[in-house]
Amino acid sequence: MSFPREPLRRIVVVGGGQLGVLAAIALRRSLPGCEVIVIGGQPGPASFADWSPTAMPFTNKLHDRLGIAEADIIAKAGGSYRLVTRLSGWGGAGQGSVVAYGDALDPALRTALARDRARAAGAHAPAPASLAQVLAEAGRFAPPPPGEPSPLAAVDYALRWHPPAYRALLIAAAQALGIGYVEGVIDRIELVDGDDNIAAIGIAGQGLIAADLFVDCSGPQAAVLAGHPHFVFTDWSDSLPTRHIYCAAPAAPVIALEDRVTLTSAGWVTEVAGRDGRHITLGTPAALPRAAAEALLGAPVQAAIALTPGCAAEPWIGNVVALGDAAARFEPLGPLHLDLAHRQLALLLEMLPGRAMAPLERAEYNRRSGLMMEGVREVLAMHFASPEAQRVFGSCALPGRVAAVIDQFERRGRIPFREELPLLGQEQFALLVALGWTPGLSPAAKAADPAAETSARAAFEANARAALAFAPSYGPWLASAAAVSPAPSG
Repeated sequence: MSFPREPLRRIVVVGGGQLGVLAAIALRRSLPGCEVIVIGGQPGPASFADWSPTAMPFTNKLHDRLGIAEADIIAKAGGSYRLVTRLSGWGGAGQGSVVAYGDALDPALRTALARDRARAAGAHAPAPASLAQVLAEAGRFAPPPPGEPSPLAAVDYALRWHPPAYRALLIAAAQALGIGYVEGVIDRIELVDGDDNIAAIGIAGQGLIAADLFVDCSGPQAAVLAGHPHFVFTDWSDSLPTRHIYCAAPAAPVIALEDRVTLTSAGWVTEVAGRDGRHITLGTPAALPRAAAEALLGAPVQAAIALTPGCAAEPWIGNVVALGDAAARFEPLGPLHLDLAHRQLALLLEMLPGRAMAPLERAEYNRRSGLMMEGVREVLAMHFASPEAQRVFGSCALPGRVAAVIDQFERRGRIPFREELPLLGQEQFALLVALGWTPGLSPAAKAADPAAETSARAAFEANARAALAFAPSYGPWLASAAAVSPAPSG
C-alpha cells in the first residue's frame, strides 16, 4: 500500500531577477499551501536570462498558465511582438534569410520551398516561406482573437518587454500571492549531516533560512548549486567560441515585427526592437578596445562581460535545483537564455517533489534538463559551423549531432528529430538556410507531384492575402493596445 508523500513546506528561490520572481510565482501557484521566499537583489549584467528583453513562444504559454496576462505586458511593461528574426552575413556578404516560429507548413509547400532554395543556391533571398514573414515585411499584425477562427490563427509569435517594468509586473503578482522577499547576500551554506541536502543558507547579517527545496536563479555564479560539494561544471569552450559580450545602452525606440542577428568581421551583433529602445549586443572571440566595440554597437557600452561557456553536469543536486544562467552559461545569441530557463521551470513544475525526494526524480530531471542545455549548445554551435563564421571565430568542435544534422540537411533537406531541442524541425530548417547552407532534396521530394506543389503554393498565396487583409497596420494597432499605460524608459 502506498501513501502520499509529505508536501514541501517551504521553498527558497535564490535570485530576485525576472526569472527568480516568475519561478516563485509558479511554485506558489502549484503549491498554495507551501511558503515561498525569494532571496536576492538586482541581478548582475551577466545574468542574461534576468536582463533579457524577450523570450520565445513557449513563454507565452507559461505566462497563460501562471496568470500573467499578455495585455498587461503590453500595457504595463512596454510589451511588443516579434514574428521573425532576420539573419544576415552568416553565409557571406549579402546573404541572409529569416526564421519564423512554428512547424505548420504543408509538406508539399515545404518541398517546393526547399526546391526553390536549392535552385537559388544563395543567389538571392528566398521567397517568403511563412505567413509570419509576409506579415512582418508588410508591417501588419495583431494577435488573433482567442478562440475565434482567424487567418492569423497559425501565426506564432514571441513577446518583448522592458525588463525592469516586466520585473515590476511580476513582483506585484508575487506580492498578491503572499510570496516573501529577503534582500541580502548568501554568506554560507549548511548541509544536512550525512546527506546531500542543504539544511539552510546564511544571509549576511540576517541569520539562517531553512527550506525543503532551494531553487537557484542567482545567475552564472550559481550561488547555491556551485557551493554544493558535488557540483561539477562541464566546459563548452571547445564548441562555443564567444568570449566577450558588449551590451549597449538602449537606443531610440523601434516598432518592428523582426529582430536581427548579423555576423560582422569582428563578431556577431543582435538587435532586439522595443518600445523602450533597441537593445544591441555584440559578441566577439577576443576582447576589443572600448571604442571599437562602441563603433560596432553604434552606442555607448553599458556592460562588458567575459564569458566561459558551460553547464552544470547535474542541475539538480540534493534539494537544490538550478534554472537558467545558474545551470548553463552561453552567449546571448538570440533569446535562448530565458527560453531555456522557462522550459526548465516548466519541467520542475511537472516533477515537483515532496519533502522526501526520490533519486529517480532527480535523475530524470537531470536527464531532460541536460538534453535542454545540450540542445541550446547544438543550436548555438550551428551558427559557428559555417565557413564564414569560422573565418571570424575560428574552427570549433561540433557537439552532439550537429555534424549529422548539417549532413542530413545538405544531402536530403531533412532535420533529424532530437528530444528537448529549443527549435522545432521547420525552425531548424529555416535557421540552417539563414546561416548559409543549401538544403538537399530527399528521393521522395525529387519524385513529388508538381501539381501538388502548385496547389500548395496557390493555397499559401491565398492564405497570405487573407492574412494581410485581416491584420491591421502594426504600429497604430500597438499604440492603441498600449494606450492604457505609456511605454517605460530608462
